Amino acid sequence: MAELLLEIFSEEIPARMQARAAEDLARLVGDSLKAAGLEAKALKSFGGPRRLTLIADGLPKAQSDTTEERKGPQVGAPDQALQGFMKAAGLTSIDQAEIRELPKGKFYFSVATKKGRPTDVVVKEIVEAAMAQLPWPKSMRWAKNPVRWVRPLHSIICLLDGKIVPVTFAGLTAGDKTVGHRFLAPASFAVKNAADYVAKLRKANVVVDPAEREATIKRDLDKIAAAAGLTVRIDPGLLQEVIGLVEWPVPLLGTIPAAFMDVPAEVMTSAMRKHQKYFALSTKTGEFANRFGVIANMVAKENGKAIIAGNERVLSARLSDAKFFWDQDREQPLATRVEKLQERVFQASLGTVYEKVRRLAKLVGPLADLIPNADKAQAERAAFLCKADLSTGMVGEFPDLQGIMGRYYALHDKEPAAVADAIAEHYSPQGPGDACPSKPLSIAVSLADKFDSLVGFFAINEKPTGSKDPYALRRAALGVIRIILENKLRLPLRDAIASALNGYAAIKTDTKKVTEEVLDFFADRLKVHLREKGVRHDYVTAVFALGTEDDLVRLIARVDALSGFLNTDDGANLLVAYRRAANILNIEEKKDNASYNDTAGEFGAPEADLLLDALGICGTESDAALVKEDFVAAMSALARLRIPLDTFFEKVRVNADDPVHRAARLFLLSRIVAAMNRVADFSKIEG
Repeated sequence: MAELLLEIFSEEIPARMQARAAEDLARLVGDSLKAAGLEAKALKSFGGPRRLTLIADGLPKAQSDTTEERKGPQVGAPDQALQGFMKAAGLTSIDQAEIRELPKGKFYFSVATKKGRPTDVVVKEIVEAAMAQLPWPKSMRWAKNPVRWVRPLHSIICLLDGKIVPVTFAGLTAGDKTVGHRFLAPASFAVKNAADYVAKLRKANVVVDPAEREATIKRDLDKIAAAAGLTVRIDPGLLQEVIGLVEWPVPLLGTIPAAFMDVPAEVMTSAMRKHQKYFALSTKTGEFANRFGVIANMVAKENGKAIIAGNERVLSARLSDAKFFWDQDREQPLATRVEKLQERVFQASLGTVYEKVRRLAKLVGPLADLIPNADKAQAERAAFLCKADLSTGMVGEFPDLQGIMGRYYALHDKEPAAVADAIAEHYSPQGPGDACPSKPLSIAVSLADKFDSLVGFFAINEKPTGSKDPYALRRAALGVIRIILENKLRLPLRDAIASALNGYAAIKTDTKKVTEEVLDFFADRLKVHLREKGVRHDYVTAVFALGTEDDLVRLIARVDALSGFLNTDDGANLLVAYRRAANILNIEEKKDNASYNDTAGEFGAPEADLLLDALGICGTESDAALVKEDFVAAMSALARLRIPLDTFFEKVRVNADDPVHRAARLFLLSRIVAAMNRVADFSKIEG
């Protein structure tokens, strides 16, 4: 068995592209090897700042020989047919063909053995094709090369069992040499195989495996932080980025000057993360510490004293800007910045951010009335101020702090704490991993913001498509769903949508159409949300199809009850009976061009009378349970229809010869269907 080692060495690859590129390289090479009959027993790929590496172990020495058979004409066929067969099969004489006895007679067969090619020949083709096909988010040309790559290439290693495979790409021919760390070990050296490659690079201050670099950073940074009595603030995104910036990680600790410690921790964390890729630290009590972690790509002298000093100087310059904005922004009350939002366009057809804020201030009142303990006046104040920090210098410099800075400035202006919290939290949740607002005012303003956006964009027909959602409306709808469900809010969607539409009175639109479209959009998003929890989408559809159910808490209770009901024997059998009743009714009504929902006459069958009596009792109990929102009890009541309904279908012919009996029996079926559809539209249940 053979081992393949591939290294593609280039200028610095952007950190965010490395992991995906390594995966794509493994996929392209691995799939091609498998298709060529050379599947590897083990295949690994690694991404780093300057190199992509792939190691495939357990490759066959060559492709297996293959046999190809071709059926020809029947023995005794015309000469023209024989000549065509020989030409297609590559035969010089018909005697080279085999004659086989088949049920329809004797036929000629050509049998050709195709010898498998050596693995190195196939690998050369596969690697060259994979390098050409590797998808980069952004790529470039350099020098006179016609090909594109993420950064200029310097060298390629391609070894199969220690022997060079002469892969050519971008004017380079593969060899067996690479280089180590740019500064610590820049000299080139030859490698023999994968183990030799990894070992020699380690001696040359390069850790090939990004997982090992990650473990080193976490372990050593935690160690030096603990020695200083501190802990590292977890930042997975930053960690993954730093892994792609260093080949030989060396964690160090720096100090934040005391002059900047009055700046909010979020500001300093953002400045360190965004500009310098530093890790924030916390004290044992969880407070922001005056130290930071930096990952050097060097083995430094004097414990990195010079590196630390340099990073401290750079950070001081960054924090000086932040402190300037912090001090300057507080000189002007947050409320005075609202007017300046007129200079910011929310969306060309929907006006400015200032106009959005005015809509929110009106919309949040009706929403606050539906949220327990939400102060209406404070909710309107929070909605009025929620976007004001967009006009501050701090948010202009650090856009990721919008809302957060609004909270700090509101507290500085002596606004109520609940108002300040609502300003900070009204953007939430911004993703599935983000926490939902749970405070009354925060809930109200967050819902108002999301309903306004959803209704506004649907009103101007800027709806998400299958592949595009430029205004993040899916995220907004899922946010509304999560806020309502996690806080168990009894908030009718239709009323909220109607209130939001009032803010767009100047836009000429079909409000009924927009309302239904937004509700359908919520239904689709709810299916996605519940599918992750194992709930069937057709159950949600069955409840939404009632047309009147827009209370998400009650809707989920219905769905849960429906799911539990249909998982029982009675529920499953009743569903079958319902379908039979609905199908018969639909067929006969269509045939007769009539509707059988009037008062019934004589049934002409005692089983029908018993079913009607049972329907009266069960229907009354079910309706009473629905009023109490006890959906489990409502469905349990309907379940008792199973036996009399089964008996009815077993003993009674619906399409009786007597037209009076037939009409009465069809009426009974319409009553059954209507009774069950008051709980959910059972016609929407699949399977």
